[in-house]
Amino acid sequence: MSRRIDIELTSSRPDGSWTWRAAGAKVPKGVLDGSILPEGAAVGDELKVDVEQEIDGITVVGVVQERQKSDRTDVIELIGDETPFEPVTQQLARRDRGGRGERRDRGGRGGRRDDRGPRGDGGDRPKRGDGRERRDDRSRERRDRPSFTPPPELPKRPKPKRLRPGSARRKEILADLPEEQRPIAELALQGLPAVRQRLRDENAKLAADGKPTMPETSVLKLAEELLPRLRVAEWLDRAEAAQRQIEHLDLRDLRSVVAAADDPIVARDESSRALADALRVALQRKQEEELQLWLGDIAAALDVGRVIRALRLSSQPPKAGVPFPADLARRLAEATNASLTPTDLADRWSAVLEAAAFSPVRSLVGPTEVPATVTDELRATVKRLGPALPQVAALFGIDIPDGAPMPKPLRPNPRKAAAKKARAE
Repeated sequence: MSRRIDIELTSSRPDGSWTWRAAGAKVPKGVLDGSILPEGAAVGDELKVDVEQEIDGITVVGVVQERQKSDRTDVIELIGDETPFEPVTQQLARRDRGGRGERRDRGGRGGRRDDRGPRGDGGDRPKRGDGRERRDDRSRERRDRPSFTPPPELPKRPKPKRLRPGSARRKEILADLPEEQRPIAELALQGLPAVRQRLRDENAKLAADGKPTMPETSVLKLAEELLPRLRVAEWLDRAEAAQRQIEHLDLRDLRSVVAAADDPIVARDESSRALADALRVALQRKQEEELQLWLGDIAAALDVGRVIRALRLSSQPPKAGVPFPADLARRLAEATNASLTPTDLADRWSAVLEAAAFSPVRSLVGPTEVPATVTDELRATVKRLGPALPQVAALFGIDIPDGAPMPKPLRPNPRKAAAKKARAE
């Protein structure tokens, strides 16, 4: 399919062809047959031509003749009117609002409704007041519905940050080693079994290619000699990063750094021992702070009636083996038993029992009656949690065999959580 473009003639060839380019631009450009040009064509002329786009380029198929200007003199002359112009003005009359009541008395717009008669199939048209009565009924229904006040939200503490160790110490050790020993040193950081496995793999490849293998004894001895220095450098990278991030560092990471300091290889010099002692003091301080915050969060949840949250918090102490205060345990158990009433729904019972089974007050949980409606899901929950809550299982008439394994907390299902989030959005 052809299209039209403006071109400029750039040169004339001896064989009668002409070169061209787009008017005012370097591309596109090409060659055309001089026979299609008008007489008197010269270099620099601008023409409108029909072109076709092909695989090899653009082909000019013809020159478009420009429209000649008309020299006609038989034109119509417009003679203006000498009458002076007078503008037209418009003024809107104000509407008398008093007439609206008169029309309403006459039955609407000028009394035409009475002339037309009733609408529809002969029945009377609904009166204007019926809609207001329906709205009043809906408002009354909303007022009669039971109101639900959600429990107040508890302040959320900032989530502790995980350790982000550096690599400056380790890089210093690797930089001081000869280049052929660096791969062995990097493998030694993963442990001597990793070095042995890599040696087996590399020697198997060398043997298959008919090349000499590496001496396993020499390589392992070298890795054993490098390992103490590498362990010290790795621990120093983690310990120095923990000291910088101590205010917001997760207790788990801080404990792992302090526990690694007990290795005699790591704490072999005075500077490493001093750093390890400082981290132990910081760990003790943070554990005491986290313990007080943990107990305070449980008490705050009980103050606002968040029993399930209080039970879940009680099962997540900042340090394993921390004794739970007796007064707080008694208060938590009483609130748990008070929330397990026969009038509560089965889903509520399942949620409370699921949280109570892993709390330190699970032996004190003892409802007096089963709920009015016991579903299959609730019975299955009580049976699964029976080893942790035998008194609740006995209340439901469920026998728990001796030596039954303790239950584990349910993990959230990612698919259900994603579907629930999608529905909420």
